[in-house]
Amino acid sequence: MSNRIKAVLAVGLVAALAACAQQAEEEFVVVEPEPISVEPVYTGKYK
Repeated sequence: MSNRIKAVLAVGLVAALAACAQQAEEEFVVVEPEPISVEPVYTGKYK
């Protein structure tokens, strides 16, 4: 085989491997915000 054919095959192989490689997935975390204050509860009595 000539050097050109070997080079084209090598580039094709590298391109195929790069296309099949798994991409890194980004990890994300969802955090629920805590309430700032508690709403007053009706107790039935005046204070």
